[in-house]
Amino acid sequence: MTTLYGYFRSSAAYRVRIALNLKGLDYDQAPVNLVKGEQRGQENLDRNPQGLVPTLETDDGVQLTQSLAICEYLEERYPEPALLPTDAEGRARVRSLAQLIACEIHPLNNLKVLKYLVGELGVDEAAKLAWYRHWITEGFAALEARLAGEDATGDFCHGDTPALADLCLVPQVFNAERFECDLSAYPTIQRIVANCRALDAFHRASPAEQPDAG
Repeated sequence: MTTLYGYFRSSAAYRVRIALNLKGLDYDQAPVNLVKGEQRGQENLDRNPQGLVPTLETDDGVQLTQSLAICEYLEERYPEPALLPTDAEGRARVRSLAQLIACEIHPLNNLKVLKYLVGELGVDEAAKLAWYRHWITEGFAALEARLAGEDATGDFCHGDTPALADLCLVPQVFNAERFECDLSAYPTIQRIVANCRALDAFHRASPAEQPDAG
């Protein structure tokens, strides 16, 4: 059985859960509690030397890390339903949108960065929230401009079926909502996320539905 090592509120693990659900794949979950620091324990380091989640252990025992690489692996091994368009330009666009979120917004606002700001740099709660909201605003403004201004946007980030970019967008919006970011300036993002959340695969992947939630 495929096993996903993750944490219910991890954006990266959330992406992989959506991909697995969209592909209709069965998988077990093995929680790694990030708040308790279990990601830095030797058991997790043996799977993932970065001390991060997720790690996907395939049914043949291969261990994969980095959420976008895992999603691309799932796309190659289980091509239907597709997470990437069939044309080269479309695939490049979807990857670009996904990386805008996963490589530009998320790394600046993930748990280890926020902990470092508070613990090592002595930043107070107000300054931490200002940091978080600044990078959400900067990233979502650019993303909204692209999604609202490009003809390829449909019900979802690219066309009318969910793709890799949507797998990145929904977890990032979930986190922005947790930190009470004002999302009113991003109507296209909100519309797409609502369409995603209406799908069972996204609902079952949501943090509240995970075995380690709460």
